[in-house]
Amino acid sequence: MKYLALVYYDEKLMESKSQQEWDALNQECIACVAGLNESGHYVSGSPLMPTSSATTVRVRDNRVTVTDGPFAETKEQLAGFYMLEARDLNEAITLAGKIPPARYGSVEVRPARELLAEGNQAGGDAD
Repeated sequence: MKYLALVYYDEKLMESKSQQEWDALNQECIACVAGLNESGHYVSGSPLMPTSSATTVRVRDNRVTVTDGPFAETKEQLAGFYMLEARDLNEAITLAGKIPPARYGSVEVRPARELLAEGNQAGGDAD
């Protein structure tokens, strides 16, 4: 089963890191991905640019509105994601605990829901 591991941390805290600390953390993340890939648990992932580069899109009454910045102000910001393959939630949690930025923020683990073409049965709630 696929699980999305959403990595959150306080961007202001991370901005206070020296270049050497930032480079070391990035190297840890690269090593983490290599290990997850080697064990067959890594599906996909990517770090994200800071929230200052975000654009939020909303559709209300068939009208699209665009706002600069993230959807909501929060203490921790979405910094990246890992799509993991795990046998169950417990394994996904164990894998997420190895993601280096978890030391500075949190990693939200959520099962991915597969959408199937019309006529096929899909698990979970409909959107």
